[in-house]
Amino acid sequence: MLKTIRKTSTYRKRSSAWQKKYDAQAPREGDPAPDFELWDVAGQHDVRLSNFQGKKPVVLVFGSFT
Repeated sequence: MLKTIRKTSTYRKRSSAWQKKYDAQAPREGDPAPDFELWDVAGQHDVRLSNFQGKKPVVLVFGSFT
């Protein structure tokens, strides 16, 4: 467990250093996500991130699934 804590701490320090160096305007850990709107899976209804605030957890995944 201690090894995992050390790895997490090291990761956060490196991540923070990278962020300071390359993108000072990027969101930081704990910042609220900006509100945005997307279509549902069926493409029939628009859904806003703010619709879920305080109601249920939301996971945002950025990247490719392939």
